[in-house]
Amino acid sequence: MKRKAAIQDLLAVMARLRSPTGCPWDREQDHRSLRFHAVEEVYELIDAIEAGDDHEMAEELGDLLLQVVFHCQLARERGAFDFERVARRLVEKLIHRHPHVFGQAKVKDVDAVWAQWERLKHAEKQGTRHERPSALDGIPRHLPALLRAEKLVKKARQAGLLEGVATPAAGGKLSRAALAEQLLALAALAQARGWSAEELLRTAARKAEARWRRTERHRLALASKHQTP
Repeated sequence: MKRKAAIQDLLAVMARLRSPTGCPWDREQDHRSLRFHAVEEVYELIDAIEAGDDHEMAEELGDLLLQVVFHCQLARERGAFDFERVARRLVEKLIHRHPHVFGQAKVKDVDAVWAQWERLKHAEKQGTRHERPSALDGIPRHLPALLRAEKLVKKARQAGLLEGVATPAAGGKLSRAALAEQLLALAALAQARGWSAEELLRTAARKAEARWRRTERHRLALASKHQTP
């Protein structure tokens, strides 16, 4: 008997685990119960990558793939979507968002590639319930505070909204090592005072985001007013 492709075997195994005669643990899971397992698997993959351990990397990629397959099986049972639809949609998105590879578009550098990606993504979602009208949309709420703050500041800077944030002067001599020490010192200071640096930064980022969104809405309102005949 000819062996099926590995992905077909994997999908069949997952369906069997979820079947009435399958595994009790797998059968009682749902999307919500699994949602943070994917986060854990990503961090374990990062550890393997940073360790340069190919064996562990392959295993952790498999564990991450399991999360994808598990959610696809759950969705298939609900009649929502399946792995084939997820994979096909990804193929279509990659082709559409790389017109400089699969089409005739020209880009001069990586920055141009990212700008093109964002334009295409915005156009895809425009007019749908997934539309992102704000330049600050699309940042996952559950990212670690520092990573979320970095992404939020980057988007705010690109949109010309970065205000009210104290940053060193452009000509300052702060090195990467010195900044790293400052970040560590701030975390130590917060811990010494019984505060959570994670929560403090998350709160500050939330307040800054609200302020930037107000500024963005005000600018859009002014622009709309000036365009009115």
